[in-house]
Amino acid sequence: MKRIAIQGIAGSFHDIAAHQYFSNEQVQGIYCSTFEEVFRQIANDPTVIGMVAIENTIAGSLLHNYELLRASGTSIVGEHKLHIEHAICCLPEDDWHSISEVHSHPVALMQCRDFLANHPKLKAVEAEDTAGSAELIARTKQRGWAAICNASAAKLYGLKVLENHIEDNKHNFTRFLVVCHPQRSGSLRPWENANKASLVFSLPHEEGSLSKVLTILSFYSINLTKIQSLPIIGHEWEYMFYVDVKFDNITRYHQSIDAIVPLTKKLKILGEYEDGKQQDT
Repeated sequence: MKRIAIQGIAGSFHDIAAHQYFSNEQVQGIYCSTFEEVFRQIANDPTVIGMVAIENTIAGSLLHNYELLRASGTSIVGEHKLHIEHAICCLPEDDWHSISEVHSHPVALMQCRDFLANHPKLKAVEAEDTAGSAELIARTKQRGWAAICNASAAKLYGLKVLENHIEDNKHNFTRFLVVCHPQRSGSLRPWENANKASLVFSLPHEEGSLSKVLTILSFYSINLTKIQSLPIIGHEWEYMFYVDVKFDNITRYHQSIDAIVPLTKKLKILGEYEDGKQQDT
């Protein structure tokens, strides 16, 4: 059985992603209130695996999670891209005429802005979690409240779906990283399937320093799929660069890493893994 630490509760998008990624195995969720707690669970028990959102196609990157990932010393062993679909749900005895408030995570509310604009009588209330809003309504039997969450969470907590697929943008995906203690990474990642890597490094204050790194990656036919810069606290105007690359030839990938090491500072490979496929909820 895989023990997976996630931010959120049963029925949350993290929970859905974990069950999809480990679809052929038994999964026991370790539900955490913060991403910091997810990484603490892994630090305290090397057998625990983490599932952590890192970016969304609409909301962008979860910047704090990049720093948590680097500081934790965990290894990325996989990724999962989940299609984010929202539904509005309520108690079975409620209906459109009786609900006055809709509760959900602020990002989910933002992603359903057009839907909410078409229902001006509904007061939008921010909460900590999508599935958590559904669980609260079910547990407290709160009449007049609705939740925005995935339809599977509504089913899990015995709520009625008033309308499904209410998200404004139907091309809404979140990318999750599967992380673990480095000692366990070898058993969780099929090396022969690795075609993607995540790196982090800083650069010297020299003209063209980033351009030189990118030129070398291009020379070795390494495809840069993402670059994210974050300031180094306490060092004004200095940055850490978080880079995702894809490759077809792992030998040339290793050669490219050897070539850029002298041009960077504090280069660290956060993980080498297989590119994740997009999946519906």
